[in-house]
Amino acid sequence: MSTASTARRFLLDVPDGWDQIDLGGEELTRLRAEALASTDDPRRKAEINDMFRQGREVTRAARRHGALLAAGTATMYPDGLFMAYGMVFAVTTPEGQEMTLPVLSAQLGVSSASGTAPKDRVIASAEVPHVGRVARVTGTEVTRVTADVSVELLTMHTMMPVPGTTEDFLVVTLASPNLPLRSEVYDLFDAVTSTFRFLTEDGVQV
Repeated sequence: MSTASTARRFLLDVPDGWDQIDLGGEELTRLRAEALASTDDPRRKAEINDMFRQGREVTRAARRHGALLAAGTATMYPDGLFMAYGMVFAVTTPEGQEMTLPVLSAQLGVSSASGTAPKDRVIASAEVPHVGRVARVTGTEVTRVTADVSVELLTMHTMMPVPGTTEDFLVVTLASPNLPLRSEVYDLFDAVTSTFRFLTEDGVQV
């Protein structure tokens, strides 16, 4: 993957409780144990284990694809566990091509595990206050956890054109396995993405 050549500095405000940590290590193990200790229901324990497997796969994918930023949360609430992840990737459109969905999928690996587009995939535009009108892709993507186990994630990818270039983008990707909270999750993702802004080398907003 190519990296953006200019305006590599940016700010993204993540919610309180989200940490820029390696969720694949000791912290994830601690949070999983805490979540499992909160219930005696075997089915609920299985769901928690599935969600943490999803978390490990998401962070592995972020590292494989050279994420510039990776943050996440695994928080126990009275009505259950909430998990979400936020990543920022630098991508460059191949010469002679536009930033289309197939190009984005090839660079970020966001295609469904089945090789087909999610049935609920929506390609639209969004208004990011400090950036302007941008392209956005949402959908329930299938992620392969093991050779025979796949999981579903609510995802939102928002393409931020790098100022001063025509081929470089920073892509803000957010994902969550909390499928029943679809509306609330997408509202949260939109709010987080709306805080994105580019900075110059001197830390001045572009």
